Amino acid sequence: MDRWLIVGLGNPGPGYAGNRHNAGFMVLDELAARAGARFKAHKSRAEVLETRAAVLAKPLTFMNLSGGPVKALADFYKIGPDRIVVVHDELDVPYGALRAKLGGGDNGHNGLRSITKSLGTRDYLRVRFGIGRPPGRMDPAAYVLKDFATAERKDLPFLVDRAADVAESLMERGLEATQNDFHRADLKISGPPR
Repeated sequence: MDRWLIVGLGNPGPGYAGNRHNAGFMVLDELAARAGARFKAHKSRAEVLETRAAVLAKPLTFMNLSGGPVKALADFYKIGPDRIVVVHDELDVPYGALRAKLGGGDNGHNGLRSITKSLGTRDYLRVRFGIGRPPGRMDPAAYVLKDFATAERKDLPFLVDRAADVAESLMERGLEATQNDFHRADLKISGPPR
C-alpha cells in the first residue's frame, strides 16, 4: 500500500508552540498521540513519525522554508504530490471552521508558497485550520505569531481533534467525501456533524 505524507506547518521551538501559525504542528501532535508513538529527528530537517498508512512530519525549518524538508521527505519516501496532505493555519477561514481542498494559491501563506515552489506544483491536499482575520488594523504577520486568545483556547482541543479527523479522512475516503462531511455549516464549534 502506498503511504501518505502528512505535513503539519509551524515554527520550531517552545516560544512559538502556542501560536496560531503552529496549528499544523498541534494537529500532527494529535495524530502522533493517536498512533501512540513519538516523532524522531530525520535527515530531511524534519521530525518524522512513520505509521503503516502515513509518514507524519513537522519541518524543523522556519515556516517560510518548509518546502525544503517537504520535498526531501517526498523524495526519500517516494511519495507523489497526490498523496501529500499539508495541515496549516488559514486567515481566510473563520476560527472554528476547517476546510479540505486540493491545490489553489497560497493566500500569502509563506509555508505554502515554499512547499509549492519546492514541489513544483500546487496540486497537493490541504487541511485549512481557520484562524480568522486579525482584529482592527493588526498586521496579519503579527497576528499569526500570537498565541490563540483565551476564549479560543477553550475550543482549541476540539478543533485540533477535528482537524486530525479531516487529515485521516482525506487518506481513507478522499477529498469529496471529506468535504461533504466536514464542510457542513453546523461543524463550527457547536459540535460534531450530525
